[in-house]
Amino acid sequence: MASNSPRSAVLPVAMAMFGVGLLAIIVIFALFATGHQDLPAWVSLATLLCPAGLIFGVIATVVRARRN
Repeated sequence: MASNSPRSAVLPVAMAMFGVGLLAIIVIFALFATGHQDLPAWVSLATLLCPAGLIFGVIATVVRARRN
């Protein structure tokens, strides 16, 4: 499908960030459910990708909508 507006490269990156962050949240819940208590810091930091991806996605969508 051809689109009249140029495709933004930010939106796929934002979606990937959101997906990785969501996966990290699921992993943390699974680890806690199996009895793990001391999780590595990188797992907790990876969860921050979820809201960051959401914010970047919303901003990219708003900016793209204002251009059109």
